[in-house]
Amino acid sequence: MPDFDVAVMGAGHNALVTAAYAARAGLRVGVFERRHLVGGAVSTEELVPGYRFDYGGSAHILIRMTPVVQELELTRYGLHYLDVDPMFHASDGETPWFVWRDAERTARELDALFPGEGEAYRRFLEDWTPFARSVAELFNSAPGPLELGRMVTRGGGGRDWQAQLPRILRPYGDVAREYFREERVRAPLVWMAAQSGPPPSDPLSAPFLLWHPLYHVGGVARPKGGSGGLTRALRRAIEAEGGEVFVNAPVKRILVKGGKAQGIALESGETYTARAVVSGTHVLSTAAALSPEHVPKAAREVRVGNGFGMILRLALSERVRYRRHTEPESRVGLGLLIRNERQLLRGYGEYLAGEPTRDPPLVAMSFSAVDDSLAPPGGEVLWLWAQYFPYELAAGNWETRRDEARENILRAFEHYAPGTREKIVGELVQTPHWLEANLGLYRGNVMHLEMSLDQMFAFRPWLGAGHYRWPGVKGLYLTGASTHPGGGIMGASGRNAARVLLRDLTRRGWR
Repeated sequence: MPDFDVAVMGAGHNALVTAAYAARAGLRVGVFERRHLVGGAVSTEELVPGYRFDYGGSAHILIRMTPVVQELELTRYGLHYLDVDPMFHASDGETPWFVWRDAERTARELDALFPGEGEAYRRFLEDWTPFARSVAELFNSAPGPLELGRMVTRGGGGRDWQAQLPRILRPYGDVAREYFREERVRAPLVWMAAQSGPPPSDPLSAPFLLWHPLYHVGGVARPKGGSGGLTRALRRAIEAEGGEVFVNAPVKRILVKGGKAQGIALESGETYTARAVVSGTHVLSTAAALSPEHVPKAAREVRVGNGFGMILRLALSERVRYRRHTEPESRVGLGLLIRNERQLLRGYGEYLAGEPTRDPPLVAMSFSAVDDSLAPPGGEVLWLWAQYFPYELAAGNWETRRDEARENILRAFEHYAPGTREKIVGELVQTPHWLEANLGLYRGNVMHLEMSLDQMFAFRPWLGAGHYRWPGVKGLYLTGASTHPGGGIMGASGRNAARVLLRDLTRRGWR
């Protein structure tokens, strides 16, 4: 008898979701994680005394569009979500405005600040909410070959789908300009769309903007105690069903015999047999754990890209004070900070030239505004995500240019909140190289692979591997950001992979 029914390589949130469903179905599950804690890029640790830092994703948005939390009963295992409302504040540094869970309140306040833009916002939501819902529905299922057509026909809201298609195929920057005349409204929406990676000028990128209505449907939330609250609850759910989770247990090889996955071998030399192996790591890490004859050419040719973002995580002795906000407006967890669209495009141009962005737009996250467990009384955690930053630099390297990039990010934030640097009592600088070395994110790409249409849906990670099975190796399954629907805290990949796994391993299939 094998040691486990299912051996899971990596303990990122998608891998843990797959493991939790498998354990819940009565399978013997073992999870093997190379780091000292579970969660991968969805983990939290006290790195400065009294301050809890997330290592990766922080805003829990897309997971609210899945049934993962309810089906796995994660609240029983300590997951407690705090709603963030307003969901975002948007600002050019002079005129802040707010995106509330209540779409009508958002539109009313926009109209008061920028006459006509609230009505444009209502029209945008009316036009694209059906499409956004269809995207969420497709995310929650294994991909097929005709997703784009299904998105359009289901999301047309009664309109002729052929009339919708040209917009969907356009750059999202162009679509934003169709709706919004005021750049102070348009630029933050474009900046939010840019979080998946492609710039606003890329063709076929409109869906990154067009799923904006989902924020009003699912909202923005934070696990109390940090983003790792989700993955800690998943670990407890696995262990409650008899599963085992091993940390400090890096996998060296996936054992294959006769074209079938037989288990895993750790770097320590220990081996564990299993009926099936699930890899939740980067697809290139999966390939590296296999013998060359089991790695198809397409697996070696996936496009990882050249990084794209970096993060400055700060522990502050005092609260963030935005210069154009007043209490309680200043206590906002998530900010979209961009002066104008040129700032984003200029940064992308510098990135293409191999240079760190000198004046980056920012996503500012100070979730201690809604969760006082993250910082001591009166203190604050502040995380600044900035784009664009190449993994490969035209001059120098990240060891020599880290401080320069860190200063650029901090200087950019001081435009919105002067005096922040004097409050810093600790920090973590996550360059593209740091992200690769510490979180296994090849070339610093937090999405694993570039999020372009040719690497989405059934083409992710490549055509032929889009159904969560590794071609040519029976019993080897894939999950995580390298697979459909891609990066972000959603858990849909883990759930979709679990459905495929359970269908193959049990007569009962999915319950």
